[in-house]
Amino acid sequence: MIRTVGHGARPVEELVAILLEAGVDTLVDVRRFPGSRRHPQFGRDALAATLRTAGLRYAWEGEALGGRRQRRPDSRHTALRNESFAAYAEHMDTPLFRTALDRLTAGSAVMCAETLWWRCHRMLVADALVLRGVTVEHLLEVGKSQPHRVTEGARPDSDGWPVYDAQQPLPGL
Repeated sequence: MIRTVGHGARPVEELVAILLEAGVDTLVDVRRFPGSRRHPQFGRDALAATLRTAGLRYAWEGEALGGRRQRRPDSRHTALRNESFAAYAEHMDTPLFRTALDRLTAGSAVMCAETLWWRCHRMLVADALVLRGVTVEHLLEVGKSQPHRVTEGARPDSDGWPVYDAQQPLPGL
């Protein structure tokens, strides 16, 4: 099982408690730019040190799995109306993304800044994992999580990777 979590504005101690309670051993940071002026405790170095103190590993995969991508005009992901999600879906078609996704292991939690997974590219990462047979759980707070179900309108292509090309645009996505 792989989990996802968003740090949001919560105290770093709360994030650590969520991870420990869920049995996570490695936090995989998928922020393309792993810093925060508003929440310096979630900067790359500070977060890695805090996690190390708690007995957790930190890995940064922001270059391969991070958001903030550019959409191609010839996108096969025509059902995604949200430009950021559509651009990220395009990135998911690259060898860089696919190789990094295959490096994720059980016991990992994929982390970004957005607390709500359905408003974050973690939703699309979770779709790719589930379509490839991995169980994904979104960590919401200590003791509260939600299993991932593939986004409506997504389907696996011939290699098992997600395609978002439903007949109708996906609501809000």
